[in-house]
Amino acid sequence: MTKPDSDCLLERSTAIGMYFMEHRAKLLDIAAFLDRLDRTRDDLDGYTDFRMAAFEQALRVLSDGEPERARRVLEVFSDHSTEPIDSAAGLKGAHGANPPGGATGA
Repeated sequence: MTKPDSDCLLERSTAIGMYFMEHRAKLLDIAAFLDRLDRTRDDLDGYTDFRMAAFEQALRVLSDGEPERARRVLEVFSDHSTEPIDSAAGLKGAHGANPPGGATGA
């Protein structure tokens, strides 16, 4: 893991003591989610759901040891299109990841 130059006065051991249990619980939630998916029946016929593809890519970012993981994970889930959509009619809310073809699915 690379360590960027920092003016942060918080010591690593203090940060671990403050935040470890909270994030341990979040990792257990992720593990439980993945276990739950493992127990489901496959109805996708070999298709990889775009949300899970983004999820798996985000997990790779988390474990690559490079800096700015939060920004890079956010970019994985973000829609990078620059053109506005004609209408939001028919969109039923957020997907949590960018579907193929952008927000409209086109």
